[in-house]
Amino acid sequence: MLKQLAARKSVATINRELETGPRLNRVLDARTLTSIGLGSMIGSGVFVLTGTVAASHTGPAVTLAFLVAAIGCGLAAICYAELASLIPVAGSAYSYTYATLGEGIAWFVGWNLALEYMMSAATVAVGWSGYVVNLLGEFGVHLPAALTSAPVGKTAGHTLSATGAIVNLPAVLIVVALTWLCYIGIRQSARLNNWMVVIKVAIIVLFIVAGIAFIDTAHWKPYLPSGSGEFGHFGWTGVMQGAAIIFFAYIGFDTAATTAQEARNPQRDVPVGIIAALVISTILYVAMAAVMTGMVDYTKLDVAAPVAVALDEHPALRWLGLPVKIGAIIGMTSVILMSILGQPRIFMAMARDGLLPPQLEKVHPKYHTPSIATVITGVLAAFFAGVFPIDVLGELVSIGILLAFTAVCAGVLVLRRSMPETPRPFRVPFAPVTCTAGVVVCLGLTLFLPKDTWIRLVIWSGVGLAIYLGYGFWHSRLHKPARS
Repeated sequence: MLKQLAARKSVATINRELETGPRLNRVLDARTLTSIGLGSMIGSGVFVLTGTVAASHTGPAVTLAFLVAAIGCGLAAICYAELASLIPVAGSAYSYTYATLGEGIAWFVGWNLALEYMMSAATVAVGWSGYVVNLLGEFGVHLPAALTSAPVGKTAGHTLSATGAIVNLPAVLIVVALTWLCYIGIRQSARLNNWMVVIKVAIIVLFIVAGIAFIDTAHWKPYLPSGSGEFGHFGWTGVMQGAAIIFFAYIGFDTAATTAQEARNPQRDVPVGIIAALVISTILYVAMAAVMTGMVDYTKLDVAAPVAVALDEHPALRWLGLPVKIGAIIGMTSVILMSILGQPRIFMAMARDGLLPPQLEKVHPKYHTPSIATVITGVLAAFFAGVFPIDVLGELVSIGILLAFTAVCAGVLVLRRSMPETPRPFRVPFAPVTCTAGVVVCLGLTLFLPKDTWIRLVIWSGVGLAIYLGYGFWHSRLHKPARS
């Protein structure tokens, strides 16, 4: 068993499977991949989590938390770019880890990527619901709280309790609708995402430009509120915990990597898409967080629609309220869409290796999408979106992607040693330093996440281990010849 857990899948085998396995439509170029990254990244991270993190962890220093998270993400993104150019296959971090660190860690990464993508879709759907309810309220349409809130809540003691609500129905409905879109084709999904990215970036820039004139620098003092004595509640531990939670906002470039098998020229276009999306989103995040916390006291931002709160503080900006809320809804719609787009391709890669049932590898004969995996992703994401609150979901997303990024950074070093002569269209600069720093930052940020997040990770990983031992271990295609 230990031998199998440590066994690696060769890069040659992975690339050979691209020619013999199920065919996906190669329709994505560098611009579209950048748009996919931005579509996944610019959403609830800037429209929702900015407010909750500022109010609960960092104060105005939420901008610093964004920069810390960006450093860790930047190191990981560079490592992703090298592996994506070397192994241009669906599966992103899971496939890279299988080729570098072995089947056992690949399973752990793939299983937690499943957690990350499903929870990402669910988290943003909850934020989307908050903005839609707020917008409908402006037009006199008031939905019952029992149908727009999570039936499970998080207490001050970090435990879960019933809230009395039935289901967050708007969150469920948007996940179902976008699952259908992902089911019918990558071209349609990418085209819609391109338009949504243009709209939401324009709205964010408009908010930043208009809001600068209404900044009161008194709201930035103190920039870093003193800690209350509780770990993660303001002070430097608050900044680090905020960075760990906000890390969720940067995970979109992983989606660009998962669609490498649908890129026209993956060796060139995927690295460009990954790095461009990260740079653009970081600039927008920091600028918007600075303006938002300058417009309103950070203590008022712990709501589902903090941008709306900032605008409501200034009557002269009420004209901007409707466009920003619509932009936020469009922005979060694209994030949900891209999350649902990425997850099935992880399942597809794991099924291709025999670690999950072969049905998940099937490609629809008409739409050329991983149809069964898409439906399963949508059903699970809709369930979590309808039941859990945004703070619980956001923390689960962050820990899954942090661990995946850690494995990718380590994987670059492994392949540099085991396959030094293999041509790499993109190479990580100063690889030993860059990759080691990526491992330290990404792994270090997990230590600042709340304890209950780790408990849920252990439970989720335990479920995954049971599935691996009960199915994946016995059906792994890498080792079937040896057992037979």
